[in-house]
Amino acid sequence: MRDIDLIRAPFNLGLRPLRPGHEPGTWRAPQALTEAGLVEALVPARIIDLQRPSYSTEPQPDTKLRNGPAIRSFNLRLADLVADTIGRGAFPLVIGGDCTILLGALAGARCSGPLSLVHVDGHSDFRHPGNDDDNLPLGSAAGMDLAAATGRGETLLTDWPGIAGPLLRDDQVIQIGERENRDADYAWRDIEATDITQVDVFAARELGAAGVLAKSEPVLAGNGRHWLHFDVDALDQSVMPAVDSPGSPGIDPDELIAILAALVARPGCVGMDVTIFDPDLDQTGELAVWLVNFLRRVFDGF
Repeated sequence: MRDIDLIRAPFNLGLRPLRPGHEPGTWRAPQALTEAGLVEALVPARIIDLQRPSYSTEPQPDTKLRNGPAIRSFNLRLADLVADTIGRGAFPLVIGGDCTILLGALAGARCSGPLSLVHVDGHSDFRHPGNDDDNLPLGSAAGMDLAAATGRGETLLTDWPGIAGPLLRDDQVIQIGERENRDADYAWRDIEATDITQVDVFAARELGAAGVLAKSEPVLAGNGRHWLHFDVDALDQSVMPAVDSPGSPGIDPDELIAILAALVARPGCVGMDVTIFDPDLDQTGELAVWLVNFLRRVFDGF
């Protein structure tokens, strides 16, 4: 059994404000889940806390990304922690925060060699300059993480110390749970022309956990090591509404637990991040407790 290092990453810099003066609440997720019993549920060997960065809505020099330089600085610190954890033989579980923390996690995991990514998310997060509206004043990096991980976007998100080229090749990625790519107005359809393996939510519901895992096997077997990204908006909004972009349908919770548990238990799984839970949208705290119990079941066989 490997020790779990719980890395708490209070982060919201990749998200847009929903109204003037608003600051997205995902930075509070590590604290809220801790108060809901996460430490007792998973019994990590170590707990590591990153300092919360300041959120800004102001443009910054030489970037069209909201909070671009601060996003990079935070992810460089996270990369060091993930690399150290993996180097000691432990399993980094990064609790965010918005999806942009995936980049630092991958940069840290890549320090010990190539790997693949299982991107479980209700959105493909494949927005990049080639398919985005260039007239927008600022971009939200949380919708860009998969594009950036495969080398598409500003260098703030795509170039990482000690890593030549992108964090991942397209054929090293499987994206599970996208619910929008059947829409006529879907803006990021160019993902369909890549070598990224896609299992959208409709296919996932038809295939069930066993079928999704079978679909993932060629990518996982081909690379040996993998990182697991879990954005909680892969769940249906009727189950998990405390996210910035809720939607339906979602993957059934029991099926999703079976998928995540099998992926975590594989010897090649080097780490996992959990993103986009927003405690500001969970006034009673019930959803935080629900999510802790969900994660406990994911790690039951770890």
